[in-house]
Amino acid sequence: MLVFAASDKGGTGRSVTSANLAYQRALTGDHVAYVDFDFGSPTAAAVFDVPSAMRGIAERGLHSYLEGEADEPAGIDIWRHTEHPMLRARQNQSGRLVLYPGDIGGGEFATGEDALERCIDLLLRLNGEFDLVVVDLSAGRSYAVDLVLAATAHPRMRHVPYRWLVFHRWTHQHVIAAAGLVHKENGIVRSGVDRGHDEETLQGNIRFVRAAVPDPESPLWSQVSHAQEAWMQSCNKALRRLAADQRIGDSVVLGTVPLEPILQWREQLITEDDVLSTQIANKETLEALEEIARRLTDDSCWGRP
Repeated sequence: MLVFAASDKGGTGRSVTSANLAYQRALTGDHVAYVDFDFGSPTAAAVFDVPSAMRGIAERGLHSYLEGEADEPAGIDIWRHTEHPMLRARQNQSGRLVLYPGDIGGGEFATGEDALERCIDLLLRLNGEFDLVVVDLSAGRSYAVDLVLAATAHPRMRHVPYRWLVFHRWTHQHVIAAAGLVHKENGIVRSGVDRGHDEETLQGNIRFVRAAVPDPESPLWSQVSHAQEAWMQSCNKALRRLAADQRIGDSVVLGTVPLEPILQWREQLITEDDVLSTQIANKETLEALEEIARRLTDDSCWGRP
């Protein structure tokens, strides 16, 4: 299955959350590929603590492959090449976890028919080799979004299951931006239909993930004043109404990731060790990531709401 991670803005938690979802699925035994199609900023390796590809790689990155300069893109075995101590001590039941990075300084680029064919070849091969393929896309209405919409509409890929996760923070501006990315002019749905997708099917394969969501009831906010607490509760209710009006309400939300203090300082994987041993991360965050990862392939969470 292909999972495309999209957002209309940077700073939504798209890359760090989707990397955590890939990690969680690999822990359950799935073979997982993480494909860094964030062409303008291919830095997924930083989340996985792979020092050799923090800003992409010098040769055989995804830019080189899509532009016809490499026959095959390089894949990095994260378990072997990470400097993260928990990942290096790979659990026995874990599946493969492989990163396909972009090129250093590759940047965004317009894609033509040759790049589309190469993209299709890559996605078909990875879908056959891995249980789950997470494709991290550049923010906004990018070339990367257009490329995978065209690829998944192509007759060669009609049999390949795919899903979209659209990430946004829980703010007025981010809710409007996420809704626009999906539903408005030149958004994912209309652009997909223009490229040959069935509208109902495409709509049913899109879900939203709310990231960095404050919970006014959590101990984290126990010291705020009564006025601040009332204001937060009011904002939360207003955002729920706005999300429903913008067609990104609860019925199309796959999950919510709580505001996690350590992720405000460092984009990283949240491991069981972070919760139980060092206690630097909250249990609720890990549980939320585990649940979203499970729901990725739970058919009852998908389809027309």
